[in-house]
Amino acid sequence: MDIRREDYLSLIHGRFQNNPVVGLIGPRQCGKTTLARQFASQGHFASIHAFDCEDPRDSARLENPMLTLEPLDGLVIIDEIQLMPELFAVLRVLADNSNQTRYLILGSAAPELVQKSAESLAGRISYIELGGFSLDEVGPDRFERLWLQGGFPRAFLADIKVSAQWRQDYIRTYLERDLPMLGVNIPAATMRRFWTMLSHYHGQLFNASELGRSLSLNDKTIKRYLDILSGTFLVRQLQPWYYNTRKRLVKSPKIYFRDSGLFHSFLNVDRMDQLLTHPKLGASWEGLIIELTIQHLNLLDDEVGFWAVHSGAELDLVFQRAGSTWGVEVKYQDAPKLTRSMQAACEELDLAHLWVIYPGKKNYPLREDISVVSVHEIQNSLLIP
Repeated sequence: MDIRREDYLSLIHGRFQNNPVVGLIGPRQCGKTTLARQFASQGHFASIHAFDCEDPRDSARLENPMLTLEPLDGLVIIDEIQLMPELFAVLRVLADNSNQTRYLILGSAAPELVQKSAESLAGRISYIELGGFSLDEVGPDRFERLWLQGGFPRAFLADIKVSAQWRQDYIRTYLERDLPMLGVNIPAATMRRFWTMLSHYHGQLFNASELGRSLSLNDKTIKRYLDILSGTFLVRQLQPWYYNTRKRLVKSPKIYFRDSGLFHSFLNVDRMDQLLTHPKLGASWEGLIIELTIQHLNLLDDEVGFWAVHSGAELDLVFQRAGSTWGVEVKYQDAPKLTRSMQAACEELDLAHLWVIYPGKKNYPLREDISVVSVHEIQNSLLIP
């Protein structure tokens, strides 16, 4: 069963109005190919041409890319383009020479991880980041399933046992096949140990030295490993929010697994009763809500951060929109109350509004610019004028 992701379909169509190339990027198996297929079926283009760089037949055809691609019109879809980064330079020429053809490229690695891709298509491409299913897409009735099993379509739609096995297979495939295909030459066992250790930092400040001592690796290597997981959209490095202040700000990023299901796989949590009694319950909740909020508001990596000062006050998520600064605090509590940290954040950051998201069902105000919001009401309550 495919869930139609109407917001993304409209977004792709809109981006093509001003860009000859649209890049749909996100982790493997997050639904990029399905979304591209749904977009192609909408009838915006008279002809559709699809290539998959993992398919030996298609990769053979693309060995002479100008001969293969130049005669095509309509919509050209190229899947897993990070496996053939030389195509970016070709697309730059084709995009400049044709006003009719549009190119939808799908990739499982950030542009920075694909050498020279961003430079080759600068001014011609608009990137759209696709993650797993959001709460807006699956609905509040399936929230617990989304939290436990994560948003990857096959993990979310499967029953509990199949989902758990799929996620374990996903991790193994990523380590043993996907990374080598990207040219990352790190032993799978080493990367798995690092990824497992990183799960203990979920929701915490990243400490490269501490991790390095545990794995007998230097800080530079640890940061490289982290950048690889970030560049393949599996881990989020939430950066500290900088602004002009005399207070001593925390300078290290916070680490979050982008998919709660993968995080639970590293915890060996397969059922909801296991999660609800696990020491990492609060961290799991925090990471989930941060990711759902970023998805709902369509925020980019460089638009979000967290605020923390060494005196102890902190805020889980800070971002700017519509000329104002906004904040989100995440609480796994029955009835969150107003705290000094919330008040300090509002005053220090001059927040237009602070939302406190919790697992309960009722929304209520704490003061005029601070309100408690049910997780089930994120899509209706987190509104930017």
